[in-house]
Amino acid sequence: MATARLYRIIVPVSDMKRATAFYGHVFDDAGERISEGRHYFDCDGTILVCYDAVADGDARGAFRANPGHVYFAVSDLESVCGRVNAAGGLSVGEIKTRTWGERSFYGKDPFGNPICFVDSTTLFTRP
Repeated sequence: MATARLYRIIVPVSDMKRATAFYGHVFDDAGERISEGRHYFDCDGTILVCYDAVADGDARGAFRANPGHVYFAVSDLESVCGRVNAAGGLSVGEIKTRTWGERSFYGKDPFGNPICFVDSTTLFTRP
């Protein structure tokens, strides 16, 4: 089997205006509205989708935050940490160097989706 490439990740949201303001500020990019309930942000070839099921007419419609973290590699960790705080991120922790060598901080978006930002120069990769 050929190696798979991660294409798209969905973060559930309950207020598209608030979601696009948060992620647009964090990424310093407006992204692109695809439908009433979908807004796409290109994260270096992987699409982050802010998805509001109710706004998109999904019959399931119940909002529930993701259970696990979405990890982002960034070149300016301190700047991104400041933008996450300024944009209304929740439970944003301090930047720390982890035992495996990565510099990162954890938090949640305004909808409770767990997020983590990692300094791209310290990414852990298998030897």
